[in-house]
Amino acid sequence: QVQLVESGGGLVHAGGSLKLSCVVSAEPGTVFSIYPMAWYRQAPGREREWVARIFGAGSTFYSDSVKDRFTISRVNARETAYLEMRNLQPDDTAVYFCKMEGFTESGVWGQGTQVTVSS
Repeated sequence: QVQLVESGGGLVHAGGSLKLSCVVSAEPGTVFSIYPMAWYRQAPGREREWVARIFGAGSTFYSDSVKDRFTISRVNARETAYLEMRNLQPDDTAVYFCKMEGFTESGVWGQGTQVTVSS
């Protein structure tokens, strides 16, 4: 069984920064490093959208809307993934979710952390 817990959300002014964390708790024997980790977000009234993905060896991919502002990273020894967000804008306001991909067919999701950017 696997559980993901996000933290680091909050309220910031436009232009500000936040760093989100996603800590994975898995049963012994689970090799965290082989699973891609991803961040998604869901704004009120909108569908959940993919933000960024990082593979175990460190390859990263970003949606066009966050490229050059957000950085996804992971520390495999800590079974933790991060999303560093810079130059935040009101359109970035959403609940941010992390996802461990490939562990199950649909992946494993965290409960989400709220990010609110004021103008």
